[in-house]
Amino acid sequence: QVHVLESGGGLVQAGGSLRLSCTASELAFDEYAMGWFRQAPGKEREAVSCISWNGNTIYYADVVKGRFTISRDNAKNTVYLQMNSLKPEDTALYYCSAGYYCLPVPDSDPSDYLYWGQGTQVTVSS
Repeated sequence: QVHVLESGGGLVQAGGSLRLSCTASELAFDEYAMGWFRQAPGKEREAVSCISWNGNTIYYADVVKGRFTISRDNAKNTVYLQMNSLKPEDTALYYCSAGYYCLPVPDSDPSDYLYWGQGTQVTVSS
């Protein structure tokens, strides 16, 4: 059974940084694209970033471009999301997911991804 586990969330002041990590077990990790999504209370889940299986293709949502950086280490079955210059509007539950394709954010939908973690909470105070 595939397990996806996020970590690294927390409470941070505006302008601060967090680094999210996501590990996936029982999965041919280097065969899957990995995505980060987030969901704020009362809002739909939205795509934040994704990275292809080999790291050669990366996309970001416009609202995080220039502030967030996605990366992966296939030897460790881990994907990261470095979040800098955090804003209160970044507050959400952040989910990691595994799928076959990394698509540009406007074309990316949660239904494209097969495996999901339980999420890690990111709260940015003003």
